Amino acid sequence: MKMTRMALIAVAALLASGPMLFAQATGFEAPFAGKGMAGLGAGLTIIGAGLGFGKIGAAALESMARQPEVADKVSGSMIVVAALLEGATFFALIVCVLIMIFAVK
Repeated sequence: MKMTRMALIAVAALLASGPMLFAQATGFEAPFAGKGMAGLGAGLTIIGAGLGFGKIGAAALESMARQPEVADKVSGSMIVVAALLEGATFFALIVCVLIMIFAVK
């Protein structure tokens, strides 16, 4: 329920800022049009990564507690999944930072 509420709030924030993002510049540019959304994207990326790492760790610890004999296999798989998640998070974060750097001033 919390995740659904947080996702709805994030979507509402993005939809509310849509007119700022797609408005044409006519001498006056919308404040934070590119950089604000890039910052929001970077924040959402980090929050999503934290939630993902937490779920991975919780599931791995629970499965190791239920079956201690497969702890080596579970921890190896957990590290692989965590590395994939970290790579995707890093890519998204770099994209957001590049948008912030090269946004129209």
